[in-house]
Amino acid sequence: MDIRVEYLSTSKTILFAGSELRYYLSKINNMISFSQDTEQTDETYRKKICLGLFPDSECSSDEDEYEIEISHLSGHIKGSNPRSVLLGVYQYLTLLGCRFLRPGKEYEWIPSVPHIEEIQISRRQKARYRHRGVCIEGADTPENILEFIDWLPKLGYNSFFLQFELPYAFLNLWYSHKNNPLKKPEAFSLEKAAEISSVIDRELQKRSLKHHRVGHGWTCSVLGQNTLGWVPSDTTLTKEQENMTALIDGKRGFFQGIPINTNLCYSNPDVIASFAEKVTAYAMLHPEVDYLHVWLADASNNHCECDTCKKHLPSDLYVHILNEIDRALSQKHLDTKIVFLIYEELLWAPIEEKLLHPHRFVMMFAPISRTFLQSYEIPEQLPAPVPYQRNQITLPVNLTENLSFLAQWQKIFHGECFDYDYPLGRAHYGDMGYLHISRIIYEDIHRLTDLKLDGYMSCQELRCFLPNGLPNYIMGKCLFGTDCSFEELVEEYFQAAYGKDWESCFSYLSRLSSLCNCDYCNGKGSRQNPAVAKNMKQVAQTAETFLSVCAAQDKAALPPVQQLFWKHLDYHREYCILLSKALFLLADGRTQEAGEAWKTFTYYICSQEDTFQKALDVYRVVEVSTNYTGFPLIENF
Repeated sequence: MDIRVEYLSTSKTILFAGSELRYYLSKINNMISFSQDTEQTDETYRKKICLGLFPDSECSSDEDEYEIEISHLSGHIKGSNPRSVLLGVYQYLTLLGCRFLRPGKEYEWIPSVPHIEEIQISRRQKARYRHRGVCIEGADTPENILEFIDWLPKLGYNSFFLQFELPYAFLNLWYSHKNNPLKKPEAFSLEKAAEISSVIDRELQKRSLKHHRVGHGWTCSVLGQNTLGWVPSDTTLTKEQENMTALIDGKRGFFQGIPINTNLCYSNPDVIASFAEKVTAYAMLHPEVDYLHVWLADASNNHCECDTCKKHLPSDLYVHILNEIDRALSQKHLDTKIVFLIYEELLWAPIEEKLLHPHRFVMMFAPISRTFLQSYEIPEQLPAPVPYQRNQITLPVNLTENLSFLAQWQKIFHGECFDYDYPLGRAHYGDMGYLHISRIIYEDIHRLTDLKLDGYMSCQELRCFLPNGLPNYIMGKCLFGTDCSFEELVEEYFQAAYGKDWESCFSYLSRLSSLCNCDYCNGKGSRQNPAVAKNMKQVAQTAETFLSVCAAQDKAALPPVQQLFWKHLDYHREYCILLSKALFLLADGRTQEAGEAWKTFTYYICSQEDTFQKALDVYRVVEVSTNYTGFPLIENF
């Protein structure tokens, strides 16, 4: 079967969409061939698929919509912008039976469709939410990042957030092999990070993915410091620089020795001017950035206590700086979108200032301290937020309390707003089956409209695929818009990943999830917890029992992708046994024994990291478990 792909636009992304269409259709049916002869007349080709844009009146750079009209391998895929055409191509392939289960082509289920020419597909769909993205976290190789970017549009995502001016911190965490004593650190530099960043930029542009950038780090820039991540610095600040930092307990300087956690004296005119200058200069140099995130320092209870600053809420000082940035950008005729952050102290809405030009800004609600035991529920009446107390705040865990802060901001800002959430940042390590956290994601996203939020950005590890990629799969599908129930999406995923015995895998992982507690592993509540101890004992028993199912599976008879998923499930089973034993001892109050069990678990995942590197972020598991769960840091074995 000879097919021609015809381009109605020469957009780089549409050309890429055509190459993807040819690649996958050739995999689906090896009888398909594609002619590259552009001199042949249209009549030569009885089968032709056209890729292009809607009429100008229907086009939009922000709103994603596609139309698929293909019958007998002829027709068109059109979109509201080049990215939408690419999304339409992937949706067409999905309707043919393809399943993009994890980043990397080896984790794709590509069916054989022998009578593909008999299939007729007609679909027009507009994305449910404008903002649909993922933000980088964890320790990552360039391949991890690039494969994740390649995966995003296959599930309907349209955005990627590369934190900081350069992704040095996340790449360096991998090359330094932090938290894995079994691997020797490798040399890495800011120059190498810049080279990799350029490659990432090109891959985002190839797919026309919305490019989010920076976030934390501006405060370091104002102080003349590089953004190297959440690491201490022994740099000596000049007197002028020191006077720009927040006054806390009578002292100025780096907050607890960490530049990125250091807030500034935001009432200081020099700080305000430098902040606006740094953001404007970056925006001028980087027109490829669609959404420039302008945040303050990380951490909490670290705001300036000088006589001038303490007269104002941090959010009032923040909004004043944002208005100055807006003014500076306007003077340079830059229309860069600025994303501002509701987070930590900034949860408390301003009472003096307001954004003068709301269309410039996008509000990002970041409930980092929230519980993941439940999904969002909107009560009939929200309580008033607790009063702000400078440098004495306690972040809200309760979802209703978190939403009360959002409601106060929404009273004074009526522009674009999306949820910046963390189900795959820490909480997922507390759900060994991934079914609970996947359901929370499903329910949260279905409630965004009621919360007056136009999308969702997941702040997460890029290596969060143990046991599988179900959470991100469901996230992408729901953000673009699906009528499928949670159960239908799970069945769709599990059938492709595990084959004919998928139901036994679903039953097993569901049982694990029912016994797990996301909040406990995330550091919430007492470390001595009889209920958690009892459940962790049952997790170990459940995982040990599943050995017979794994052993009975004739893996050699499975397609290669399913063999991989079963291999990961076998590794995951031992992972669960060792981790649950450590958690059982910790929750049972046997701290010393828990430390020994944790060391056994840590050695296991460190020794297996090369084999399962793409599935599990060892650095992040250890970092979360030592900083939040309560285990000791193991520096050598």
